[in-house]
Amino acid sequence: MCGISGIFSFSNQSGLSDRVGRMNDCIAHRGPDDAGIFAEANVVLGHRRLSIIDLSAAGHQPMYSHNNQFVLVYNGEIYNFEEVKSQLRINTKTKSDSEVLLEAWVQKGPACLDLLNGMFAFAVYDKASEELHVVRDRLGIKPVYYKETSTEIAFASEIRAVLAADETENRLNPDALVDYLRYQTVHAPHTIVEGVRMLMPGHRMVINSKGVNFIEWWKPAVRPSALSYEEAKKQTRELLKASVKRRLVADVPFGAFLSGGIDSSAVVAMMSEVSSQPVKTFCVTFDESEYSEAKYAKLIAEKYKTEHTEIHLKPADFLQELPQALDAMDHPSGDGINTYVVSKATRNAGITMALSGLGGDELFAGYDVFRRVTEVQSKSWLNTIPRPIRKVGSSLLKATGKTAAKEKAAHVLSLPRIDFRSFYPVTRQVLLDEQIAVLLTSSANTRNSVAMIVDSLCVDCDNQHLLSCVSKAEIATYMQNVLLRDADQMSMASALEVRVPFLDYTLVEFALSLSDDIKFPHTAKKLLVDALRDELPPEITDRKKMGFVFPWEQWMRNELKDFCANRILWLQNNVAQLDSAGIHNLWNSFLSGDKRVTWSRIWPLVVLSHWMQKNNVRG
Repeated sequence: MCGISGIFSFSNQSGLSDRVGRMNDCIAHRGPDDAGIFAEANVVLGHRRLSIIDLSAAGHQPMYSHNNQFVLVYNGEIYNFEEVKSQLRINTKTKSDSEVLLEAWVQKGPACLDLLNGMFAFAVYDKASEELHVVRDRLGIKPVYYKETSTEIAFASEIRAVLAADETENRLNPDALVDYLRYQTVHAPHTIVEGVRMLMPGHRMVINSKGVNFIEWWKPAVRPSALSYEEAKKQTRELLKASVKRRLVADVPFGAFLSGGIDSSAVVAMMSEVSSQPVKTFCVTFDESEYSEAKYAKLIAEKYKTEHTEIHLKPADFLQELPQALDAMDHPSGDGINTYVVSKATRNAGITMALSGLGGDELFAGYDVFRRVTEVQSKSWLNTIPRPIRKVGSSLLKATGKTAAKEKAAHVLSLPRIDFRSFYPVTRQVLLDEQIAVLLTSSANTRNSVAMIVDSLCVDCDNQHLLSCVSKAEIATYMQNVLLRDADQMSMASALEVRVPFLDYTLVEFALSLSDDIKFPHTAKKLLVDALRDELPPEITDRKKMGFVFPWEQWMRNELKDFCANRILWLQNNVAQLDSAGIHNLWNSFLSGDKRVTWSRIWPLVVLSHWMQKNNVRG
């Protein structure tokens, strides 16, 4: 795992090398083992290296092809690089996947992407055509940010590196602020910074003297299969096992995050089956027993005889660690601190690569949203009730509810139409639009990014694959723009590579092909549980889903109260787009115990304030 950066100038500017040098320095934490820069005419590429495969100097980047025509800077891992090497009969001087990727590009150009199984973001410069190709992997596991002007395009693995490319004032993107308030993140291709964008997953951009061209090379699709339930169980286990095995290729010590939930337990079970050495596992624990999954993680650790480490987190320790964790955040997010804590502890234990259970909920209907969507779809009769009458019912529900959940249900009841495409964008909203309106000094942009994503993804879904539609929506919204972004920025802050077996594209395509009756949503993740029934004890599979959540509610009203209050006050005084009284009232409502204002409605504001101050972004 590494960091990449670069500038392609349309006007042969001077000083590019110095600027890319600053960009490279900005992401030194992503690659502490080596650094390099390529410079030629109007193109400069930078690289920071975290050595995982082939630790020798031969893996240095930028890397040149055997014919010296192509130059590569690459962040990621190609898990099947040995297969690609054999298939294309590539002769290599190193043992690295980087050289295989580069020589595959020499032979096949962009067509080689279809052969690759991995997570990656890379740039290849063709000296002959003077074209730069920047590519992002299928699921968006590895990031690429960029800023395009009339004279150049700058790109990097992190926003901070893009901002370091010039010294112009960085300003908050007002439309993205609304997205952030709605969903505790900003959905690609937009970012929280005006002018900085994100290359979409499964896309590449071709840059030359004429400008930039964006090309989609992969997207998730529903291709219905006719498998029986028994066949689906067998393939689920086989595909997950093969995915885990691919991800154990490394020349460094590795381990796994183990929460004690189904997904991380499944990954550890498969690791123990295919690994020739004991698996090292890591779990965060709390004094607050209702949030701690330690006993479940320990059960799995004992079953598979892992070398288990418990990371005990007390509020005082967390408060001391929190500023560093927020400083590590490249793009503000309402989530992510948990990943920072477990990643830092894992790296401190001498581990350079760890496997995560991220993606299991999205593929196998693990979240409540899957159940709720099927329930809403089954209540189409609600649409026969005239909307004015439904609005009356909505007002009554809102007046009597006085909880965040009741407010959201009331909002759904008042929608023009109640179905999956209108209901889903509401499910992930942290603040509803009427709540956002009182926090802003001007009217909000009504463009809802999640609604637009759902509309674009659902053209190939049918009534037998509604759950696959939900999976695609989850992948394209919450997973890619919160979970994966946080996993990348927070793990790389400690120079730890995180691999995600559930997001092997072969497993993703298989899961999307399954009909709803195969996924069987009556019990969360039933297909996955049945596929691994022999590996996962009932104490793991039959317990209520907890999720990896810190005791925010208690901490923010007590140990973290002053920390949060200071940052809320800064927002009130420094961000022109935010209404000072609205922010103040929201904070006070939380402190007073108003059940409609949960911690998740406040914490994203705290994060945004800290991030803007740290990165000198003005409102």
